[in-house]
Amino acid sequence: MAIEYRLLGRTGVQVSNLCLGAMMFGMRTEPDDSYAIVDRAIERGINFIDTANVYSRGVSETITGDALVRNGKRDRIVLATKFHGAMADDDPNMRGASRRHIIKACEASLERLKTDYIDLYQIHRPRSDTAIDETLRALDDLITAGKVRYIGTSTFAAWQLVESLWAAERLGLNRFICEQQPYNLLDRRVERELMPMAETYGFATIPWSPLGGGLLTGKYQRGQEPPSGTRFSSPNAMQRRRFNDRIFDVIEGLEPLAAKHDVPLSQYTLAWVMAQRGVTSPIIGPRTMAQLDDNLDAADVALDDEDFSAVDEVIPPGQMVAPFYEADFGPHRFRV
Repeated sequence: MAIEYRLLGRTGVQVSNLCLGAMMFGMRTEPDDSYAIVDRAIERGINFIDTANVYSRGVSETITGDALVRNGKRDRIVLATKFHGAMADDDPNMRGASRRHIIKACEASLERLKTDYIDLYQIHRPRSDTAIDETLRALDDLITAGKVRYIGTSTFAAWQLVESLWAAERLGLNRFICEQQPYNLLDRRVERELMPMAETYGFATIPWSPLGGGLLTGKYQRGQEPPSGTRFSSPNAMQRRRFNDRIFDVIEGLEPLAAKHDVPLSQYTLAWVMAQRGVTSPIIGPRTMAQLDDNLDAADVALDDEDFSAVDEVIPPGQMVAPFYEADFGPHRFRV
């Protein structure tokens, strides 16, 4: 099957059905290894790369930009980044979704990425303290200025996206075209409302954490300490909540299904996300070249109705055994 290309929502833009996430660049992956990962991904058909200004406080964007300068492939890549997270500890305005921060954050991202435009500029999390029209007006101005091509969201609730569509239509602004949602076989909550909403209104979906933050790679076993150097060997508070006995019920139920295809659990579970209705391009976040190759090989795993039924027996649609988001879903104080 290999890498294929899918429409990015209603835009007409074609993106690979896997998106290379650059969160590890500059954090756990050195620059030279990051450049090699970008090159290999492009060689194997990836044309979609996602990063964020908050990843290592700009280092990921810098490395991503350097990689595309070095290989000369910027024009072939749909380049996505995000704003919202704190970019300074001592300035409350160096974060969020205000016009003031968005304009400044975009200029800084353009400089780090060494490009004069961002294909997809996304708000990293919703903000209940900022009216959605404030955010949309600033993003619309960036599109008009040619600095941004399209705009999107990450970890928004279905109602927040519908509200944003209403605001954009009423005010004559560019609308969000995609949503990055947490979606994996430990957390299927987005199937309840968000996925049907996205399909109804033409949103592309770009699932993050399709391997459950590494929990669905097969490296963790019930009753055993997490391998040294892995994410869960020294987890933060949110990760500790994810690491529970219920996840092993799912993992142990999925392992025989992967074995039937003679593929690793990682490839089976990633292939499952890729195959779900309404999914555009799951984000992979490899730390090493071996992880990248393993993720890319998931594009060759063909699942059928028997697989989908068997998976639903292990973890039913819409269910969650490990939480993958705690977003701010409070009401916007919307003003027109």
